[in-house]
Amino acid sequence: MTSPRNEAQGDKPKAGGRILLFDFDGTVADTLRISHLILNDLAKEFRFRELPEEELQIARNMSTRNFIRHLGISKWRVPVIARRGLKLLHERIHEVSPIPGIPEVLSTLGERGHRIGILTSNSEANVSAFLERHDLRHFEFIRTSSKLFGKGREMKRLLQAEKVSPQDVLYIGDETRDIEAAQETGLRIAAVTWGYNSADALSSLNPDFLLSSPRELLELVGL
Repeated sequence: MTSPRNEAQGDKPKAGGRILLFDFDGTVADTLRISHLILNDLAKEFRFRELPEEELQIARNMSTRNFIRHLGISKWRVPVIARRGLKLLHERIHEVSPIPGIPEVLSTLGERGHRIGILTSNSEANVSAFLERHDLRHFEFIRTSSKLFGKGREMKRLLQAEKVSPQDVLYIGDETRDIEAAQETGLRIAAVTWGYNSADALSSLNPDFLLSSPRELLELVGL
């Protein structure tokens, strides 16, 4: 585990925020393979560039915005393509497994009394179906953003609803847009390298923490 903002000083920061807020795709659920298949199905349907298997690592090094441009998708088409993608994912949600090690970490966090929630741009139906299928009942709430780049707004709504300050929330996510949303809102962000974006892409945005395995989250919150 590294902390880009502190490693130059040799610090080992801890984050024991009141709310641990998780992204879903790529952070809790291993949706990379299914999402890649769905993406190429959508490419045929909406006539944008497909992503060959050999370009997956290249794509992981791109920011979300650059990836969308790389595929040749116009901004105005993103919402309709995203909605269609969520529908196709719902039909295949039974094929999705948890990230290895995440169920055990969530169980430990729940047993120690941490408040745990989800904030995702996936649909509540998809998330709920996945959590029920894998008996992951540790989450206090699920909040969704209807826009791909709308997590920052939803984070602000969460702070207002829960009457907590940004410093009371740690967001755990795997994409550059997760870091951007957290930094926009003032939340601390733990970027995880096992999801959609690579460690290089994530660290380039200077997240508060950079985690390479789920168990490092336990160390981060002091367990």
